[in-house]
Amino acid sequence: MSDDRSDIRLTSLSTCAGCAAKFGQKALAEVLEGLPLLQDPNLLVGSGTGDDAGVYRIDDDRALVQTLDFFTPIVDDPYDFGRIAASNALSDVYAMGGRPLTAMNIVGMPETKLSPAVIRSILRGGADVARDAGCSLVGGHSIRSAEPIYGLSVTGMVHPKRVIANTGARVGDVLLLTKPLGTGIITTAIKRGLATDALAMRAITSMCALNVAGAVLGERELVRAGTDVTGFGLLGHLAIICRGSGVSALIEVGSVPSLSVEVLSLINQGCVPGGTLTNLATADEVVDWGETPDRVRMLLSDAQTSGPLLLCVSEANLAEVDRILADHGAICRAVIGRIVERTASLICVR
Repeated sequence: MSDDRSDIRLTSLSTCAGCAAKFGQKALAEVLEGLPLLQDPNLLVGSGTGDDAGVYRIDDDRALVQTLDFFTPIVDDPYDFGRIAASNALSDVYAMGGRPLTAMNIVGMPETKLSPAVIRSILRGGADVARDAGCSLVGGHSIRSAEPIYGLSVTGMVHPKRVIANTGARVGDVLLLTKPLGTGIITTAIKRGLATDALAMRAITSMCALNVAGAVLGERELVRAGTDVTGFGLLGHLAIICRGSGVSALIEVGSVPSLSVEVLSLINQGCVPGGTLTNLATADEVVDWGETPDRVRMLLSDAQTSGPLLLCVSEANLAEVDRILADHGAICRAVIGRIVERTASLICVR
């Protein structure tokens, strides 16, 4: 006898999907306002800087990198959903220059709507990605939930003096992007039945790609500052770097890669997640857009899931960084702009 719970489209169960489900930057700031910050000399990176993960020093040579990330279904295939969610969570450790050691499942499922086989497939996807990352999946916690939720809590390791944080950018640094943009737009199209199979697969392949190069770049001290681009979009995450580093940034819009020319067409059709619209409103306050078309503004604000690394690299290290990115499977190695002296606008797009 078939189980009807195995035929449900996962995205039909989520009101918002992937990292587009995150609180916007303004809303998050309001929630966190006034909360005490931990004062501990061994806490190298805490919640005060908006970095990708916390970093806690154990001794002179070792520090823990700790993060967690979870969200509702962004694609319909349960195995792919598990892979994407795990890749997204692991990316926070790589973005800090660390290597993941252990992970734990975060699971919330509507058990009356999803069969055990579907839930098992989600978990298998996450486990396979953790294995590929050399990360031991050691357990987890599950609850009943109206919407499916899956992700990982991850602990990694980094040398205390080789952390990639978002506060070290310097004037003249080149900005590098390691994946194309557009996953928020495309996954919204998947949910609405507007994405071709080829376009959907392109987005899934990108979201499942591990940002492992970040660990190598951190170990070799080749990056001044960096982050991974997720729910706040390219401009939101770049603005955090600029604020923390006391600089501004110039983006050459023609150099910013997108997953497909179809992305701009989807934007024209209004296929845009709510998180991206929130990001655009926030960006309008800190970005000098110049003559940038509205649909390109939307792409630069698009809420990414398991997105690219955004790296600030000195000209002297650029060739070596490019080689390492190529050796470790970066989907692209796009120079999209540079860091400049602080101006009235945090970011200038030209």
